[in-house]
Amino acid sequence: MELYFLGTGAGAPSKERNVSAVGLRQPRTGRWWLFDCGEGTQHRMAESPFKWNRLEAVFITHLHGDHVFGLPGLLASRSLLGLTSPLAIFGPSGLRGYLESVFQFTDTHLGFALEVEEIGDGWARTFACGWTVRCGKLCHSVESLGFRVEEPPQPGRFHPDKALALGVEPGPAYARLKRGETVVLPGGRIVAGRDVTDPPRPGRRVVLLGDTEPCTGALTLAEGADLLVHEATFLSRDEPLARRSRHSTAAEAADLARRAKAGKLVITHLSPRYAGRELELLAEARAVFPATEMAIDGSSFRCDPHP
Repeated sequence: MELYFLGTGAGAPSKERNVSAVGLRQPRTGRWWLFDCGEGTQHRMAESPFKWNRLEAVFITHLHGDHVFGLPGLLASRSLLGLTSPLAIFGPSGLRGYLESVFQFTDTHLGFALEVEEIGDGWARTFACGWTVRCGKLCHSVESLGFRVEEPPQPGRFHPDKALALGVEPGPAYARLKRGETVVLPGGRIVAGRDVTDPPRPGRRVVLLGDTEPCTGALTLAEGADLLVHEATFLSRDEPLARRSRHSTAAEAADLARRAKAGKLVITHLSPRYAGRELELLAEARAVFPATEMAIDGSSFRCDPHP
């Protein structure tokens, strides 16, 4: 899994930071999902490794403009490019009406089937790639969601030396044993996958939270995440601004990562008031949770399989 940040600013775009958008790329296939789509996202896509025809789904955390103003344009451009494969979009209530209104008043017609599903707390779906996405309610000035992407358990490491010692010659049988299946040798001997592989490894967990102030819902979603993406709009010295707008400080994001026992925290959604001083936000978060990184536009972060 790889996260690629197309926009990392809050509220309004700046020269250095576009507004919110994150791509999650699937291993080996090049297929990807988009989380939020602020104004200018498709411009950032032109500079990214993502291809239009590999976009499979869009997930919207909430309907504030810095998270959705780029969505109608992205969909219109996808149609103008002649892409006809269906596209699914998931987000909070009101998303369908927003898109329908924009398309109606701009006379926009899409050349592909668009599935818009309005979702809420507790929603979950398992996709064709095997990943399950769960969503939970956060605490913001409008309905805001967080998403937890879960990979299924992965096969344990295969030991060809053990297979050979049991009489299994290299070939197609190895692939079956790697998948955990059972093979029957010419003499009738049965060898099970578990005899030559380590126990299954846990799947990876990537959590992307929408705008939120500290709350139980955020902690529940983030529990045990290998990679957690959390907004860090303000510094602690500006906490009154965070409370007024129902956002989080960098220290609060880090505290949640610590309590959730996350593997790594990536802070994003940084207020333009800190332009040129964003490292203060990173330092504040690292003082609480050392395994913190700060996203910038065009940065990417891998979530590697468990050993």
